[in-house]
Amino acid sequence: MQRGTRPVTLSYKGASLTIDMPGWYCDQSDASAFSDQDLKFSNRALNRLKASVEGLLEPAEIRRIRKRLRMSQEQAGELIGGSANTFNKCEAGDMLPMRAVNNVLILLDYNPSMLALLTQRGPRSARVSQNGLIAPLAGRP
Repeated sequence: MQRGTRPVTLSYKGASLTIDMPGWYCDQSDASAFSDQDLKFSNRALNRLKASVEGLLEPAEIRRIRKRLRMSQEQAGELIGGSANTFNKCEAGDMLPMRAVNNVLILLDYNPSMLALLTQRGPRSARVSQNGLIAPLAGRP
């Protein structure tokens, strides 16, 4: 077996995406073997395809919006929903955002001033500074 890439087509609800799948491939047969990193690569590509089909934000968009709001992953998870781990996985492409979280991020991207409303009604550890951006969690710099 030799290390290389081969084209693999991923499909989801009638949409498809062809990727160069890394792995170990045999020249004499269709045998192949994949490492955890290889499988992570294909899973992330499939999640991007699903996000596109389902109208969900892609990982880079989630990160861009969170950074624009000046929130850590922990703050975003606490205020918007999920956890720091959830935001980490969504931003890495390892999982798709829940529809409600996705929609709140879209609305906050359109109107960042609404973050103040969420923090007023949200957990007490989430505070908004005078400029309308979220302040660090209690005990955090």
